[in-house]
Amino acid sequence: MLKNIIITNWQRWSLGLAVLAIAIGISSCQQLISSSTAATNQRLVSAILSDPKTFNPALSNESPNIFGYVGEGLITENGKGEIEPALAKSWEISPDQKQITFTLKPNLKWSDGVPLTIDDVAFTFNEVYFNEAIPTDTRDILKIGKKRQLPTVKKIDDSRIEFTTPEPFAPFLRSLGVSILPAHILRPTIAKKDSKGKPLFLSTWGTDTDPKKLVSNGMFMLDSYTPGERLVFKKNPYYWRKDAQGEQQPYINNVVWQIVESTDTALVQFRSGGLDSFGVSPDFFSLLKKEEQIGGYKIYNGGAATGTTFMSFNLNQGERDGKPLVDPIKSRWFNNVKFRQAIAYSINRQRMINNIYRGLGAPQDSPISVPSPYYLSREQGLPSYDYNPQKAKELFAAAGFTYNEQKKLVDDRGNLVRFTLVTNSGNKIREALGTQIKQDLAPVGIDVDFTPIAFSLLVEKIDSSLQWDSLLIGFTGGVEPNDGANFWSVDGGSHLFNVKPQVGKPPITDRQVADWEKKIDELYIQAAQELDEGKRRQLYIETQKITQENVPCIYLVNPLSLSAIKNRVKGIDYSPISGAFWNLHELRVSAE
Repeated sequence: MLKNIIITNWQRWSLGLAVLAIAIGISSCQQLISSSTAATNQRLVSAILSDPKTFNPALSNESPNIFGYVGEGLITENGKGEIEPALAKSWEISPDQKQITFTLKPNLKWSDGVPLTIDDVAFTFNEVYFNEAIPTDTRDILKIGKKRQLPTVKKIDDSRIEFTTPEPFAPFLRSLGVSILPAHILRPTIAKKDSKGKPLFLSTWGTDTDPKKLVSNGMFMLDSYTPGERLVFKKNPYYWRKDAQGEQQPYINNVVWQIVESTDTALVQFRSGGLDSFGVSPDFFSLLKKEEQIGGYKIYNGGAATGTTFMSFNLNQGERDGKPLVDPIKSRWFNNVKFRQAIAYSINRQRMINNIYRGLGAPQDSPISVPSPYYLSREQGLPSYDYNPQKAKELFAAAGFTYNEQKKLVDDRGNLVRFTLVTNSGNKIREALGTQIKQDLAPVGIDVDFTPIAFSLLVEKIDSSLQWDSLLIGFTGGVEPNDGANFWSVDGGSHLFNVKPQVGKPPITDRQVADWEKKIDELYIQAAQELDEGKRRQLYIETQKITQENVPCIYLVNPLSLSAIKNRVKGIDYSPISGAFWNLHELRVSAE
C-alpha cells in the first residue's frame, strides 16, 4: 500500500524512485548512492531511513524494498517512461487488443543457477498473484473491467506464454513489470499450510530469512542483512544483461544500503565525500549549490517531480469487534465534505513553498503526477484551494460548526474540534509540513496534535489497526494513472482513507462507501478500458475534478526533482520520471 501503489516498473521502485516508493517520506534518501574507496570503486552505498519489511515481493506494499535490485519482470521502462523488454525477448499484441503473447529470452537463470522458464512465469501469475489466499496488491492492478476479472495466463510452449484479457485494457502491458518468482523454491510453500490453514508462502522470505536462501533474477542478490544497520547486495552472476562488447552488466559489484536515522545524517556523509548521490531537498539546496564545484558533484534539476504529498482524514466508518475504528465524534467531522474543504482552505501552501521548499516547488492540486500527460492543472479548470481562512470559516459555519468564547471551533453538539495528525519521523520536510499545518489550523480554532512516529508504527496504523485520525504521507507516481488504481478502487489495498480489510486481517463491519468514491472507481475502470488517448484523458480529467471537489486528500506541494551526484559516477542519464539511477546497469564509478 505505501509504495505507491504497486509500481509495475521495477527500475522505478528503488533505482529511480519516481513512483512507487509509497513514498512515506523515504523519498530522496533512497537515491543516496556512494562509492567506497578507490580499491573497491565499483561498490555503491545508499542510505535509507528504515528497514525493509519483507523479502517477499508478492507481500511487499511499502518502501523501502529490495525488489528494484533483486527482481525483474517481463518488461521494464526506461528513463523516458517507454516500455522495453526485460525477461521477455519480444511480444505480440492481437488485433482485438485482448491478447499479448510473450517470447522469453533464451538461457535465463535464477541467481542459484537454475533455469528461469516459462513455467516460472505461469506459476507467478496463476499460483501467486492470482491466488486469493495471497494478500498481494499486485492482483488489484491486474483486475480488469467492472467485474474486476483477472486475465488468463497460458503456456504455449517452452518459450512463449499468452495473456488474455476479458476486454481491452490500455495499461495492461505496462503492468507486467512485476517480479517473476521462482517456482522451484516457492511452489511448495503455496501448497503447504500452517496450523491456521494459511499457505506457508505468507511466512516465507520474511526479513528473518538467511539472505543466502533468497533466490532472485535481478541485477543483484542480497548477500547480508544486519537489522538497523545495513543491507549488502552482490552482483548476480547469472543476470542476463550484456553490453555491446559482451561484458556482463551491471558493472558495479556491490551495493550497500546503510540504514540511517535521518536525512541530516545522509547529508553529513555526502558532504564528507562518502556518498555519490544525494536527493536534494529544498532545505539543503542553497548549501549544496554553493559547494557544487568544490564538492565535486553536479545538481541535476529534472523539473516537476512525480508523486504527491498530501494530508488525509480517516473516513472509515466501520467497526471491528464492536468498536468503531474512528471516534464517532471525529468521524462525523471527517466525513463532512464541507469540513474537509474548510481544512483545505485553511492550509497556506504558498507559505510552505516559500519557507519549507525555499521556492523550489508549486502547489499540487491533483492526485496525478504533474509530468503525466493526463494531469489537469488549475489553469485548465481543476478546482483548487488557495489559502483563504475566511472562506474556511464560512464553510465551517455552513457545516454547523461554531466558535466558543475561547474562539475554538466546536461542532453542533458542543464538541471541541481537535484531532491527531501523524507522519513518519526522520523526514525533515514532512515534519516541517506537519508543524505548519498545526500552525495554520490554530487561527481557525482547531488544535492539532502533530505526532511524527516511526515508519513501522505508521505502517501498522495504516495497514493493520486502521486507527488514526489524519495523516501526512507521500505516494510515488509516474506517467500512467492506472498505477494509482489500487488507491482509488474502493476494494483496493491502498484505498487508505477508507480501506477494506484485506486477506488475513480482522473483518470490519458497517463500512460505508460514498457515491463519489464509487464514481472515481468506475471512471478508473473505464479509463483503463479506453484505447483512444483523447477519450482516456477526459475520463482521468473527470476523476481529478471529483477528487478535488470531495477532497479525500488535501494535496500540498509539488517540488522540483533535484539530485546531487558526484562526478566520479559515470553514465548518469537523469530522468525526471525515474531519477538518477534508472540505468544502474550502465553506471560505473571511477577512482578520484
